[in-house]
Amino acid sequence: MLPRPTSVQLSAENFALGAGAHVAFDDGLDSVAAWLRDAISLPLPPGEGGLRLTIDQNQPLEGYALSTAPDGVVIAGGSPAGVFYGAQTLRQLLFDGDGGRLPVGRVVDAPRFRMRGVMLDVARHFMPVPDVLRFIDLAAFHKLNHLHLHLTDDQGWRIEVPGWERLTEVGARRSATMLGARVHDRYDDRPHEGFYTTDDLRRIVAYAAERFVTVIPEVDMPGHMQAAIAAYPALGNGWSGPVRTSWGISTHVLNMSDQTLSFCRDVLAHVCSIFPAELIGIGGDECPADEWVGSPDLARLGLDGPSAVQPWFTGQMAAFLGSLGRRVFGWDELLTRGAPPTAVLAAWRGRRPTVVAAKAGFDVISCPDISCYLDYRQSDDPGEPTPVGTLLTLADVYAFDPVPHGLTESEAAHILGGQANVWTEHMESPRRVDYMTYPRLCAFAEAVWSTPDRDFPAFLDRLKPHLRHLDALGVNYRPLSGPRPGDARPAAPGNPRTLPDRLAELHEMTADLRR
Repeated sequence: MLPRPTSVQLSAENFALGAGAHVAFDDGLDSVAAWLRDAISLPLPPGEGGLRLTIDQNQPLEGYALSTAPDGVVIAGGSPAGVFYGAQTLRQLLFDGDGGRLPVGRVVDAPRFRMRGVMLDVARHFMPVPDVLRFIDLAAFHKLNHLHLHLTDDQGWRIEVPGWERLTEVGARRSATMLGARVHDRYDDRPHEGFYTTDDLRRIVAYAAERFVTVIPEVDMPGHMQAAIAAYPALGNGWSGPVRTSWGISTHVLNMSDQTLSFCRDVLAHVCSIFPAELIGIGGDECPADEWVGSPDLARLGLDGPSAVQPWFTGQMAAFLGSLGRRVFGWDELLTRGAPPTAVLAAWRGRRPTVVAAKAGFDVISCPDISCYLDYRQSDDPGEPTPVGTLLTLADVYAFDPVPHGLTESEAAHILGGQANVWTEHMESPRRVDYMTYPRLCAFAEAVWSTPDRDFPAFLDRLKPHLRHLDALGVNYRPLSGPRPGDARPAAPGNPRTLPDRLAELHEMTADLRR
């Protein structure tokens, strides 16, 4: 089973949960029962016998006990979410069983972290709604409970906002797409476009909620805004031009005019009307200050210089979100760029920001690129598609621990969990997302669910039969034996990095955290 449960006691005796089985469930568990009927393709009409779903206040909130016996199956969870996770374990056991047979025994389980997330970048390559729903299903199958949806970037704006129609008329379409790593300067000649309507996003949120997945939206600001500025040049600092077609960081950022601040509040208010999540992402990463040099906004706002703009802006947006009962969620650059005490930080620039954020009293989600960036190459095999970043093998992901060494117990308590990040510059289709994500996300899911002790050979022993589950679910995962001939992308060459080079770069990138 994946992730590895806390306790498993299963015997050689087995029985069939037949088509005549009924399901009994406590109040509030009807949606879990309905989901389970569909997931295991059994009618499970309401009634006594066969299967019981129940709340047990003695279980941890997301924990469960799954008991199987010839006279029936009982899933007792500490909450509806706990019952759901027990049902996912039942689903895995049925996958493993011969003809739907179940072993007799008991499984007791609970997660180590309360935030177990995956980020999906739909800005670089738009993903249609059905594929997003499938992505959520697969994440929930592995007991992940947060989807961080990266909705906007320099290369595309993917959310409609009332009163700002050009965001999707102009900002949701780019004329071409870079092929491979930036150093090769290659492009295709095909427009790429797409955006989500308000109804689309509400459908995604509702679908995720039924699977106990919270969707955290992100609209990156004040940097990574070239698509928005292409739609509305008045939001920028004198530049006008197209949606960015190349990867990398644009220097075209928002100005600090009243109109621009009103725009940002309109966007965030609309986002909050769709997404009930407590955390609302504003990014805040990789924001060059070049265009703020000599800006009239500095004197008007009483700011000392370009470096003071982003902290001031972050404070404004945090206060606005606070007035709506939400908390700012942003990348770890906000540690030195205006993060309010209530902010939750995604620590991505290596391991150090997690330590610094936790010691400073910030709640943090650990997602260091060298452990959690699933766009990074999986091997040195020349058949890997668009190999970029440092080598990040299945074993490397499995070794990830969200809590770095050297923290006190009270500091470690600020680490809410971990997040794997699926950046899609080099993932042009859902099949490519599958290939880059699985089975590494299986390893990540265990790293954030199970106890911190690691046994990679034992994990592999459990992963191999689990891959049959992924086959049944139609997942185009990377084979353990390596890439297939058709997986390569010779027209989109990569730019692999060595770990020592990346660590040196991260040391420089986080110099402001070492003062």
